[in-house]
Amino acid sequence: MHFYPTERVALFIDGANLYATAKSLGFDIDYKRLLGLFRQKGQLVRALYYTALAEEQEYSSIRPLIDWLDYNGFSMVTKPTKEFTDATGRRKIKGNMDIELAVDAMRLSDNLDHIVIFSGDGDFRSLVAALQQKGKRVSVVSTLQTQPPMVADELRRQADQFVDLADLEEQVGRSQSGGPAGRSPRQYTARPPLSPARDSNYLGDDDLAEEEV
Repeated sequence: MHFYPTERVALFIDGANLYATAKSLGFDIDYKRLLGLFRQKGQLVRALYYTALAEEQEYSSIRPLIDWLDYNGFSMVTKPTKEFTDATGRRKIKGNMDIELAVDAMRLSDNLDHIVIFSGDGDFRSLVAALQQKGKRVSVVSTLQTQPPMVADELRRQADQFVDLADLEEQVGRSQSGGPAGRSPRQYTARPPLSPARDSNYLGDDDLAEEEV
């Protein structure tokens, strides 16, 4: 990764997409280490984490992660999921945070030099282009190391810098069977309750990223 020490940096984390990407690579994200890594790279202004929450799962396994992130340097952006029935009568759950992430990135960009987007969703290509037109550098964090790749080709080409999450495993990862001694795996790596890997009826950002590549 290439960062200038004087750059004002912000992280925009698509929670469901990052979870799916790390899971496909066989490790969990240690969010304390992730924050520490980017604090070393530049002047970290903000780290925002986006996730949808099912109202009936308000106190589910995602709550410890949200609470920990909220008290440890991350800004949480959440909204309730929406449930509907499709034409075949199947129950579907939708929890897309693309609009919230894009609006925040544009709104905060005047006070930033470098925007880092943790998502492979091709829908963000237009956002990246708009930020670049404002003179901002944009990095995208996802992976090419899966079949199919988790990052849309048009997003990877548009970004000023593509960072493969697989290359960051030693710096921000924790194996799914455990982790470094002295830390509670549950404290930093609680997983979102909704993603295609866990709910085949979930229509979120993970599905979009996979469909576009």
